[in-house]
Amino acid sequence: MSTIDIYQRRRQDLMHFLKDGIVVLTTSPHQSRNGDVFFQFRPDSDFYYLTHFPEPEAIAVIIPGRPEGEFLIFCREKDPFKEQWDGHRIGLHGACDQYGADEAFPIDEFENKLPELLDNKDKVYTMMGRYPDFDLDLLNCISEVRSKKRSGMNAPGEFADLRHILHEMRVFKSKEEVKLMQKAGGIAAAGHQQAMRATKPGMFEYQVQAELEYEFRRGGSEWPAYPSIVAGGKNGCVLHYIENNSILNDGDLLLIDAGAEFDCYASDITRTFPVNGRFSGEQKALYDVVLNAQKASIKKVHPDATLIEYHDAAVEVLTEGLVDLGILHGEINELIEANAYHPFYMHRTGHWLGMDVHDVGDYKIDDEWRILEPGMVLTVEPGLYISPSNNIDPKWHNMAIRIEDDILVTKTGNENLSNGAPKEVSDIEHLMASG
Repeated sequence: MSTIDIYQRRRQDLMHFLKDGIVVLTTSPHQSRNGDVFFQFRPDSDFYYLTHFPEPEAIAVIIPGRPEGEFLIFCREKDPFKEQWDGHRIGLHGACDQYGADEAFPIDEFENKLPELLDNKDKVYTMMGRYPDFDLDLLNCISEVRSKKRSGMNAPGEFADLRHILHEMRVFKSKEEVKLMQKAGGIAAAGHQQAMRATKPGMFEYQVQAELEYEFRRGGSEWPAYPSIVAGGKNGCVLHYIENNSILNDGDLLLIDAGAEFDCYASDITRTFPVNGRFSGEQKALYDVVLNAQKASIKKVHPDATLIEYHDAAVEVLTEGLVDLGILHGEINELIEANAYHPFYMHRTGHWLGMDVHDVGDYKIDDEWRILEPGMVLTVEPGLYISPSNNIDPKWHNMAIRIEDDILVTKTGNENLSNGAPKEVSDIEHLMASG
């Protein structure tokens, strides 16, 4: 199946839900830094999911049953002068030939052309509220249609949020999407391996980040899936630490949470390892607790399990481990019931993963935790974070450990899309010694 066919199939699947409606979507705005130098553009995920169209200043219109064609794109025209300065443009013919549009129009004609496309449509499906300026343009077009009621034009009477329909589609990854996510996971795993090989005491966090992200780019990723977390020692206890500017000290752990994006699909991997390449006794003991929690949690990722089950499995193993190490005291079930683990483990065990690193999709349906089904992809990322504010033996202070992988639900169980990044203690130490 060609790429054009893949995206046409997605649009056809969407149109089954629309009846006599019209979909109008725009991509991300092209932001400039100073009016001359542009930031690198990344398309809106929902727009890209339906169109594969990668350029800024683009609008997609999908109209089920339209005789002249159901998929229209408004985009930038070819312009040799501007292309000499800013690069190649796909243009109107390219939008049809390369991306499967039935018709393409200049972006400047959108407001003039849309009213006739809205005529006699019951609903407008869009992402109202995401891009306010675009919302205003859309409202103006509908007002224009309403003003022509006496001439026989009928304006849509209802706006409908496209999020629920489209985001439910995005929860289930096709085989083509899985291949892209495997590629993203492989690139990210190679980056984590390089970070392990390169890390030495006395380096700065940003130097390790450079090694990691160099490998991402070398592997074909255009950019990281999110700002990389490279957190040595106590910095790992800050869950969203991104300063990455501290020196790495001998004897500390280094927590790296970083993923690569490939063709707008994200990976999300966390690994924790010793700066000097050898786990101390306490570090290994705490690390093994987290690793065992992750393994127990991954076993709960399979069809017919619920989303809460894999989180509960991690909490149970983490709590047992904290008791075994003398960090917590009491009966396991009572400690869990009292959330006694929460000062050391304060986040959920994972999230949806896809075109966005925290991907779209409901976690509960009718207030019940969702049942896992084949094609879903989620992260499994238990952790333990012990800062000096925790009133325990100081030998555990400033240890932060998180281990995260990207897990695909399959018909028979699950598949780890990020297993190229070592996580066994012996494998980590061997790789770091070889670097």
